[in-house]
Amino acid sequence: MIVGRRVIVAPSDSLAVLAANATLVPAFKAGLKGIARSMPTSGAADRVAQALGVRCYETPTGWKFFGNLLDAGLVNLCGEESAGTGADHVREKDGLWAVLFWMNILAVRGQPVQDILHEHWRRYGRNYYSRHDYEAVDSAVADELMRDLRTSLDSLAGRKVGDAEVASASDFSYVDPVDGSTTSRQGVCIHFRDGARAVLRLSGTGTEGATLRVYLERFEADPARQQQDTQAALAGVIAAVESLAGVRRRTGRQAPDVIS
Repeated sequence: MIVGRRVIVAPSDSLAVLAANATLVPAFKAGLKGIARSMPTSGAADRVAQALGVRCYETPTGWKFFGNLLDAGLVNLCGEESAGTGADHVREKDGLWAVLFWMNILAVRGQPVQDILHEHWRRYGRNYYSRHDYEAVDSAVADELMRDLRTSLDSLAGRKVGDAEVASASDFSYVDPVDGSTTSRQGVCIHFRDGARAVLRLSGTGTEGATLRVYLERFEADPARQQQDTQAALAGVIAAVESLAGVRRRTGRQAPDVIS
């Protein structure tokens, strides 16, 4: 995790900033081949990739998917929302390398972390992003919630919930461009017409129940609206997801156990 004097850089933003400033470090002086991010990670890196004219691959959670892309030379920078960041110098996440990457950028640009982050948002827009974890949820309840969501995918498109309208909903599936393998049922993705997105997936089922992770994201292009509190900025998405999935109603929780 990157922490400046007055700001904490979200992992999704960190990946995007590293990509946007990659040519400032010797290893990437010639530019990037491509970028990869895990599906729950925000789309901040996608817009940087588009501006650079390189591809951004969206993979399931799990470093092995990055490894295939790195080994094949399709990407040379990758990251996930849980702060893992890496490059093609090693087939694994490398936190110390990511910190040194940031230090190199700070040295070359001569600016504090906060200024670099805010300038990045002004240029590329800001993805307000948060993960809500509901821990030790009864496995039967969690499985039923996800099953009901998957069953209703086709009927979600066009549904209005408050001020939000669902544009599309799907169960994320990935075809590996290197070995052709398919990985399915990686999480329910709900895209709203205003560009917001929510992802719901289970993690770590076991004897003490399951962890339900809800990833929330909303894009803001207007610099005047890029300094809001994250949870306030995501309030409409949070309400829409609750209306569609009934997480709190089903689990009996009044709030997530962890907000990050």
